[in-house]
Parts: sequence; C-alpha cells; structure tokens
Amino acid sequence: MRPGKTLSFLLCLILFSAAPVLARDITWTGCGITKKAFMTEIAKAYTAKYGQKIVLSGGGATKGIRAASAGTADMGGTCRSWLDVSGAKHPAEKNAILTRVAWDALVVIVNPANPVNNISLADLKKVYDGSITRWSQLGGPDKRIVLVTRSGKNSGVGHMFRRMVFKNPDYDFKARSLKVKSTGPMEKKVEKSAMAMGMDGISSARKRAVKFLSIDGVAPSKANIASGKYPLFRPLYLATGTPPNPEARKVIDFVLSDEGQAIISAQGTVNLREGKALDALWAAEN
Repeated sequence: MRPGKTLSFLLCLILFSAAPVLARDITWTGCGITKKAFMTEIAKAYTAKYGQKIVLSGGGATKGIRAASAGTADMGGTCRSWLDVSGAKHPAEKNAILTRVAWDALVVIVNPANPVNNISLADLKKVYDGSITRWSQLGGPDKRIVLVTRSGKNSGVGHMFRRMVFKNPDYDFKARSLKVKSTGPMEKKVEKSAMAMGMDGISSARKRAVKFLSIDGVAPSKANIASGKYPLFRPLYLATGTPPNPEARKVIDFVLSDEGQAIISAQGTVNLREGKALDALWAAEN
C-alpha cells in the first residue's frame, strides 16, 4: 500500500474508533397507572441526563411483569405483585424481579356532579356484591348506580381491589356492571355518566375529570395515603428480568436516587421516603 493511502487508512481507523457508540433505546412496557404516576417524567429526566431514550408502551400490569420476565422488554411497570399459583409465582412471571419505587392508592371514582362524597368500606363491598344498587342507599339521588368494572381479574386495579377488600384475588363480583377492557375507557365512562362508579388508581384518576369518594370519612389525600390513614394504599413497582440487564439496573438506580424520588413526589405520587410508615403496615397485611 502506498504511503499516502496507508496514512488515509490509519486516519479512518482512528476516527472510526473514536466515534461515540450510540446507546440503544431502553424499552419499558406495562401498567398505565405506573406510567402516569411517574414513569413519563422519569423517562424525560433520564434522557436529558444520560442521553439515552426510554421508549414507553402500555398494555397493563400483567404485560409489564411478563414482558420483563420473558426478556421481551428491558423493564416493566406494575401496580400489583406476582400472581400466585398454588403457592408459587405464576410461571409466566417467575423470572421477574419487582422493585418497589413508590406508593399508590385505590380510589372510588364518580362523576363530579354526583352529590355523594363518602362511602364506607362495608357499603363499597355491598355495591360490588349487588346488595346496594341505588345511590339513594348511599345518601344520593334515587337512581341506579352504573358500576363500571375491568374485564378479567388480573389487572392491577382489579387484582389488588379483590385482594385488599375481599381478601380473595379470585373473587367474583356479583353486581351487574358495565365491563371495559382498560382503565382509560372506565375513566371516560365515569366522566360522562353522572351516576357511574368505578375503582381506579389515584395516580391515573387525578389526571381525569372525576371525583374521589372518601372511605369511612378519610379522603385519599397524599398525606393520608402516606401515613396509612387512608386504607387502600398499595405499592408501585418496576419489573426487570433475572438478573436485570445493565440498562435496566441503571434506570432503577436513577428512580431510587434522591433525584428520581423527587420527580415521583412532584407528580403528586407518594415516594418511598414519604411513605416510610407504609412499609410495616404493608408487611403486616401481606
């Protein structure tokens, strides 16, 4: 090779080896409530800080856990824990590691025009059992309660509501209800129907034009959720495979850092430090 060509070749090698390697996008999928609670803002902040994009997609808590377990996504988001099958983790979820990163709460949502502001936990169970069917039985107008529920039992809200209120994740609601496939349509139905009622995660519901009912006189304020005074609190998790890949581990470290936890709190969600009192309460119940 002639000297001139050799020099050009060496320069090309040097420039090529010095060129930055662009990091691939990190994939995250799962629970819409977790996404709205903090993940959208976390993704923006992470990209701004590290220059690596986190691509978010929905699909629900079950998808979040199982995609992480199977390795089809780097990370998942979920507002429920693993499903139990005969005392063991569900086979499709057994390889997922769940890291608690924040706290959410289940809330009863109604239309803002509804005059009812409170419901007892006992009466809430009766609504879903079908023994309370009219708002007049709850101090409201003499009109039928339009109950809106999620299809299936494994959604984050559906699973945790059955588990926390009925103490049975496989519980069958006896009340007549309008069934929808996901949280979004349920929220829209409550927004449009003056007599509708549904169960939701507050991290999603607070972004919609709905009203929250107090439970036994306790409103689902951030302070009441963080202290455990409001009874229907639950963890929010990030799911990874076993072991987490380096990209996923770095995101989790960011979420658990002071910066990440401050972002969670700024969204109105209870972060780990704010919800420290919930650790023992959750462990005692679960």
